[in-house]
Amino acid sequence: MSKICQITGKRAMVGNNVSHSNRKTKRKFNVNLFTKKFYWVEEDCWVSLKISASGLRTVNKIGLDAALKRAAEKGYLNA
Repeated sequence: MSKICQITGKRAMVGNNVSHSNRKTKRKFNVNLFTKKFYWVEEDCWVSLKISASGLRTVNKIGLDAALKRAAEKGYLNA
């Protein structure tokens, strides 16, 4: 599975390592992802999500049901 947050849609970015002599080499900025299980009260089941730290803050703020609906609207969930 790819390194994409299922709630916010965040994915790895590409940038440069810049040395002291100002040489530039390509590098990746990966997302702070982890797998977390949530209990979905409306469906009475456990849901396992690959979620970023900011996605977890979103779930805590607006609730799991609203966050999953928003992610499904934007097409971030692999349902």
